[in-house]
Amino acid sequence: MGTYETLRVELDGDGVATVTLHRPDALNAFDLTMAVELERFFLTDARRDEVRAVVVTGAGRAFCAGMDLNAAGNVFGLDESHSPTPEDFSANYLEEPYASGIRDTGGKVTLAIHALPKPVIAAINGPAVGIGATMTLAMDLRLASTKARIGFVFGRLGIVPEACSSWFLPRIVGIQQALEWVYSADVLDAEAALAGGLLRSVHEPDELVGTAQELARSFVIGRSATALGLAKQLLYRNGAAADPLHAHLSDSLAMYWTSIADGKEGVAAFLEKRAPRFTGSAADLPRIFPG
Repeated sequence: MGTYETLRVELDGDGVATVTLHRPDALNAFDLTMAVELERFFLTDARRDEVRAVVVTGAGRAFCAGMDLNAAGNVFGLDESHSPTPEDFSANYLEEPYASGIRDTGGKVTLAIHALPKPVIAAINGPAVGIGATMTLAMDLRLASTKARIGFVFGRLGIVPEACSSWFLPRIVGIQQALEWVYSADVLDAEAALAGGLLRSVHEPDELVGTAQELARSFVIGRSATALGLAKQLLYRNGAAADPLHAHLSDSLAMYWTSIADGKEGVAAFLEKRAPRFTGSAADLPRIFPG
């Protein structure tokens, strides 16, 4: 694994990587270094074959207290000298000065998390507000401690939901609940977040991370990394497709490619009543969507 200043990464023998946000003296507040390191982890180390799933949690009593508002200049790392238009930005967002001066840093992180073709689980151990809340939306499941407090508090700061949360949050909890939480900018306790559909489950603090790790193991032990990666793509992409035909076309290709690879081993293992020995990798998935 690479070297990180704001993260601690541990990989167990089953391929579950536990990433701990590690600025405990600042309640793991999200700064530009953490942004760069999270993006780098999910685009590089997390894509190594020995990593099968990722659990993300926080050091100390917080998950992530949001953006570090003590940074000098524009605290979000944006270049205030520009006047970008939607047309210019959408055509050139990967180029400078847009790439580093205009693009939302949290969005770069969540896009990297979302693109990882492996299970990602948030273990929200304490306060998670602002980007501390929205970064978890790109993760596949969210478990929380009874001590967790989650807030989409942008309205209190005069800014808008970021980190692609306007795409993720309504898909997770529905548009009515998403709007209420954003409008109110309240900080939710774990039970309210669970009732609203944001969380999978709530746990005692000393059980949270272990439960998340065990859940991650249950997803990957005896599973094909190729099939898992393709299934993640299918569910996210086709859940927003305009017509089921789009799902039929992509899952037909996914079925074809898996049936002639790990699928053969899976069928043979089933018939021979033994554990499968899958060899597929998430690093080189067959292409199932056009473009």
